[in-house]
Amino acid sequence: MKKRVFVVGATGYIGKFVVRELVSREYDVVSFARERSGIGSTTTADEVFAQLKGSEVRFGDVSNMDSLMKNGIRGERFDVVVSCLTSRNGGVGDSWNIDYQATRNALDAGKAAAATHFVLLSAICVQKPLLEFQRAKLKFENELKESGLIWSIVRPTAFFKSIAGQVEAVKNGKPYVMFGDGRLTACKPISESDLASYIVNCIEDPSMQNKILPVGGPGKAITPIEQGAMLFELLGRAPKFKKMPIQMFDLIIPVVSLLAKFFPKLEDKAEFARIGKYYCSESMLVLNPKTGKYDADMTPSYGSDTLHDFYERVLREGLSGQELGEHSMF
Repeated sequence: MKKRVFVVGATGYIGKFVVRELVSREYDVVSFARERSGIGSTTTADEVFAQLKGSEVRFGDVSNMDSLMKNGIRGERFDVVVSCLTSRNGGVGDSWNIDYQATRNALDAGKAAAATHFVLLSAICVQKPLLEFQRAKLKFENELKESGLIWSIVRPTAFFKSIAGQVEAVKNGKPYVMFGDGRLTACKPISESDLASYIVNCIEDPSMQNKILPVGGPGKAITPIEQGAMLFELLGRAPKFKKMPIQMFDLIIPVVSLLAKFFPKLEDKAEFARIGKYYCSESMLVLNPKTGKYDADMTPSYGSDTLHDFYERVLREGLSGQELGEHSMF
């Protein structure tokens, strides 16, 4: 008998690919989504049905437990819950509402539906939690591990879209912007389809269960200066870089944080500045507990879709489907 899989965050950047992968492997899939989803809530119900073809789409609000149970679970049994939920912008309130509470709702709903396995899409950066969304994700991770269910926590490195923000600018003749010497950080970016395949493998492979699973894409870790050089090479142009001092964040963050104490509406602006500094100074790789340093060799690689392939494709076809939306401020 086919396993029944309930997917939350189904219309997200990774969620759509997870649903397609599950459908292709002939699981019985129910996708739970908002009626208006996507960036800026511009995706219509008809578009959602098309994106999640092959699954049964049910509409509701994962942040509302009553909606989740009545419109999503509907008193039925499921074998597995897969969560691809992530906060829209990394703001303080949004992080706790989505990365923690909505994901916790999905766990509780899964338990009510007699699910035995919960697969969580998390993030590799929770290893060094300095930001609210990381703390929210970690709080849920810890509760999941104590839930009594089989669990798989997938912590990917950077997505392709997260390092695609400068493609159009460079294509149009602008320099590639980087912080410091462009070697402060590194990552092993992974494609949507490869990550979706890895997530679904968790359901089928017992060795991927009750484990935290860091994962990156194929090939060696790549720094920002190498990413820029790759773009210029594909365009057949001489590299043109613009270096920014990372110390600028040390001026911005204290000022905005102080203002936020008097003007609470600025709380998220201060958090966005902290997020900006984090991603410009911390590698998206496994943190070696013995050395306290990021370690490319300890970061597993998976899949076949390389960053070079991706850049080649988007330079030719454009960035449709890779929009950062509210994350563009990062």
